[in-house]
Parts: sequence; structure tokens; C-alpha cells
Amino acid sequence: MRPPAQVGQPLEEVDTPALVLELDAFERNLRALAGAVKGRKVRVRAHAKTHKCPEIAKRQIAAGAIGVCCQKVSEAEAMVEAGIADVLVTNEVVGAPKLERLAALAKRARIGVCADDAGNVRDLEAAAARAGAALDVYIELEVGMRRCGVAPEEPALALAHEIAGCRHLRFAGLQAYQGRAQHLRAMSERRAAIDAAAVAARTTRELIEQAGIRCPVVTGAGSGTFMLEIESGAWDEIQPGSYIFMDADYARNEWVAPLPRFEHSLFVLATVMSRPGAGLAVVDAGLKASSVDSGMPTVWQRPGLACTRMSDEHGCLEIGPGAAVPRLGEKLLLVPGHCDPTVNLYDWYVCVRGGVVEAIWPITARGAVY
Repeated sequence: MRPPAQVGQPLEEVDTPALVLELDAFERNLRALAGAVKGRKVRVRAHAKTHKCPEIAKRQIAAGAIGVCCQKVSEAEAMVEAGIADVLVTNEVVGAPKLERLAALAKRARIGVCADDAGNVRDLEAAAARAGAALDVYIELEVGMRRCGVAPEEPALALAHEIAGCRHLRFAGLQAYQGRAQHLRAMSERRAAIDAAAVAARTTRELIEQAGIRCPVVTGAGSGTFMLEIESGAWDEIQPGSYIFMDADYARNEWVAPLPRFEHSLFVLATVMSRPGAGLAVVDAGLKASSVDSGMPTVWQRPGLACTRMSDEHGCLEIGPGAAVPRLGEKLLLVPGHCDPTVNLYDWYVCVRGGVVEAIWPITARGAVY
């Protein structure tokens, strides 16, 4: 697919729908995270599941990240192919084809993976042995996400013994990600959730190390809580992803100290394609252009315009009293409700600075869900 824009083109001439990255805001977000963690005993492993783009991963590493996270083997393959040397798959990998691909990657880069089952650990060991490779394995703890993960303390200790007994696996530590806390609106609610997760991570690490097994890293945290994990002292590594873009759902959170404030940098550019009534405008960006699992997109810097309905190819904007009425053919910027799945709908970032296209970056891992 050809890109919807060309370098040097004014934003208003970009074809639509297009995924637009506002570079000044994006770069300020990179600096804001680097400034927030400066001088603290924690490392950043930025989450590439958000952007799926090696160009962005390289900029995150240049800003201080030690590597990236991915959720799927195919995402990790895209990153390693582009030269990213340290990748953690923050997920369980099950099934012979995926395990073989994961082990093969470990011969080209430092690769980590999560596990919450002894049988899966044995499968990881067998795959790594066949490949003549070594894998970092993290125990995923259930700390409130209610998704994957083994219970803290004794169940995690039993799994640590299993990993430590494998010749081709390195026990790398614990994955403790409280994802449900990221979108709790009040900071007090998020703090309570992270405090509980910190207790589970800390007591489990102590138990494992008392058993004579080194537990070098506790990794986790997201864009809505990472400073809380840092201040708890229980985490050595944070995994923020959405901080580079932000989205409409994150904008609903309370943002107070110690979290820095990030800016919207990711937008869907859409064209008004119909004006069927006095209070309605229809744009050419619908469900195939913006994910609505976390709510509708918002219309950027256009008070009184609200996206209220979407179908496959259409977005319906209600025009409130006193709002400036968009004209047919006008271009509008939409802030996605959820940045991660929205990115996965596109092949290209149209990178804009000062209203002009500066670069086109491929979303290399778009569709990398296997």
C-alpha cells in the first residue's frame, strides 16, 4: 500500500484517513519520560506493542530505554530484524511454531519471555535446546490484572525452581504488571492498586532469593502508573507504552504528581464527506480507522463537535449549539479512543512538524498478532 502522503506536503493535502504523528509533541513526550526517571534506580523498557514501529523503538532507546517489550513473537521478529538487540515478550508463548521462532530469535538478540506454567517452561527449555540458544524467562505474577499469571509467593517459588533447573533458560526475574490500574481515573485508586501489587512483588522476590535463587529484575508498570511503581521501590524496570502518544481514554485520567503530563501526539486525520443535516457532519474515518473499544475518538481543538457514532467507513459528528460548522471537504484531527489498536489499523505514520509532512514511517509490525 502506498503512503497517504509525501514528504514536504502540507497536512491539509494529506489523503484520509491517515494516522498522523505530531513530531514536536512526540519528542516532548520522550523527553518528559526521560526527565521523570532521571537519577532514579530504574531502567526503562519501552513497550513496542503500542507503536509497532522500529523507527520509534530506536528513538525510545536513544532517549534512554534499554530495549523494548512486545506482546507477540511476530512483533519481536519485526524489532530484531530492524536491529533492536534486547526484546522482552511480556506474554506467554505457547505452541511449537511460536516456540521455535522465539528460540531462533534468541540466537540474534537478547530475548526474554514470560511464563506462568511449569509445562510451558519445559517446552521453552526444549525449544531453546534444539536451537542452541538461551532465553531469559520471567515469572508472570498475578497482581490484580485477572489475566495471565501465577499466584505470588509459593506458587511462584515452585516455578522459579523449575526455571532455575533448566540449562538453556536464565531465570530473569518477575513480571508484575497491574494493567487494570492504568485507567482507574483517580490517582488515589491507582496508588492503592499499585501498593497491593508492590506487596505481592516484594514478598515473592524475597521468598525466591531466600531459597537461594537470584531474582535480578522485577519488571512491569504502564503509562498511567509508572511513577507509583518507581516510588514503591519494588520495581527495577518499567514498561510504559502509550506515553509517546496518549489517547482519549488516558485523557480522562486524573494527572497529578508524581506523574508527568504527556501530550496528545497521535491523531487520525479525517475528511468531512457529508453534511446531511444542520446538526450533523460525517467524516471518512469509521471503525476501520479508529478503535472504539475504550470509547469514541474526540475531535481535536474543535469545541462543540462530538463523535457519537461510527460504522465501518463513517464517523458521525454531532454539531453542538454555537460550534463552528465544518465545511464539506474540511480536514479534522481525531484523537483515538485507544491508541494501540488504532495503530494496528494502519501501514504508515505520517510524521508532521509545523503542519508539514517531515517523514513517513512504516508500521512494520502492523498485523503482527501471531
